[in-house]
This record gives sequence, C-alpha cells and structure tokens, in this order.
Amino acid sequence: MAKITLKGNPIKTIGKLPKVGKKANKFTMIGTNLSKVKLKDFKGQKVVLNVFPSLDTGTCAASVREFNKRAANLENTKVLCISRDLPFAQGRFCGAEGIENAITISDFNKGKFGKKYGLTIKTGPLKNLFSRAIIVLDEKHRVVYTEQVPEIVDEPNYDKALEALN
Repeated sequence: MAKITLKGNPIKTIGKLPKVGKKANKFTMIGTNLSKVKLKDFKGQKVVLNVFPSLDTGTCAASVREFNKRAANLENTKVLCISRDLPFAQGRFCGAEGIENAITISDFNKGKFGKKYGLTIKTGPLKNLFSRAIIVLDEKHRVVYTEQVPEIVDEPNYDKALEALN
C-alpha cells in the first residue's frame, strides 16, 4: 500500500501502482456522454492516465487544464483524466473550461479501476476516492512511467510524465 498525505496528514491506499514494464490492467469506465470507455478503445495509442480524487478541488482541476493544454501537441497520444466524479459533473467542468484535448472518464459506480490499479484511498476523509497519480502507457499499453504524488494537494510532475512518452 502507498503511504501518502493529505495536507500533511498520513493516509493509505489499498495497493501500489502498476510496475513499469508490465502490461496495464484492462478497464471499463463511463464517459461524459454515459458511453462505456475501455482501455482497448485506445489500441495502438500512447495513453496518459491522469488520476485524481475529484474535479471539485483546485489541484485536480489544474491537472486536467494542464494536460489538456499539453495534449494538444501530442501525437498518437490520449490523456485520460480519471476520477469517481459523476460523468455529468465531468461534462459540466469540461464544457465550462473548454477542455477538448483531454478525455474525462468516471469510475463512479464500482471503483474497479482504483482497485485494479491500487489507487483507492483506504483511510482518511477522502476514503474510497482515488489518490493522485500518473500512469503512462506505450502503444502496446505497457506501463512506461508511474508517479504516486506523495502529497495529494500537490500537482504531478507533468514534464517527467510527458518525457516518458518518447
């Protein structure tokens, strides 16, 4: 389990991030239009998984904005922004913010993604939401980079995550 903090207070996740070099776990989540979104939908493309607790926090919203801005220049790459927010809330946020290059998807109903990827928060006030993490996959959906952000209110290292795509 990962030991992370929320404003300096220790919290734990249910597991650890996938190991670099391993094939990414399959997943199915819900898009803003309520369609199913699966990892296999991005076959042959590089994928950045931007995972966070909720769009209703400043840091989470900032990470979606930043990846949206940077994703416009990425070839053969999709950025998936993943939380347990309702798809309606994700759609409202994307519409209000002009998010067009990053794709928001929700695991609101069962939280299976968080369990498979070891990201579900096990203790503290954000229990059952996802910890802040970045997972980068190559075209064959092998993990090439991971970052478990140690302090939830901090932003991830965008530069390192995007460098891993090369």
